Amino acid sequence: TGQSFEQFLAERLLQPLGMSETTFWPSEAQAERIATAYRPKSGGAGLEPTKIEQLQYPLTDRGARAAMPAGGLFSTAADVSRFYRMLANGGELDGRRVLSETAVRQLTVRQTPTALKESYGLGFQVSEDRFGHGGAYSTNSYYDRGQQRVLVWLVQHAGFPGRGGESQEAFRKAALGL
Repeated sequence: TGQSFEQFLAERLLQPLGMSETTFWPSEAQAERIATAYRPKSGGAGLEPTKIEQLQYPLTDRGARAAMPAGGLFSTAADVSRFYRMLANGGELDGRRVLSETAVRQLTVRQTPTALKESYGLGFQVSEDRFGHGGAYSTNSYYDRGQQRVLVWLVQHAGFPGRGGESQEAFRKAALGL
């Protein structure tokens, strides 16, 4: 297209989906709403704030920061849910086609060889029950096909002390009524 990745993404995906809070460069107001990232304190008792290592700060600086698809896209649960609802609806949302059904199928069905333990479509981890993607510092989102629900887990942590690592599964069970 001759466009930069971030421009292409904005024009072809984010804007058509109404994902107005999703960006590589948060505004000052958006940056103030970004959850603090935490890591376990040395010794494993409690948490302490940390920065997301793969990002350059300040997050609002377009000059110093490049658009980084692997951990640099900021969003909200509402925006992420719009994206997944479009995928669950075969590439359409609110009567507007954003992706072809073929593209959605390629994203959400296994593309990796069955000899591999990991099961991925083109960009998503996939199984018979769901497809989704884990992000930086333990964010996670997926569509549960059987329950027909979008689950969005937005946290910022570089490791949980104690039994904190069980929290995402507890969230999943509560959200799905299991």
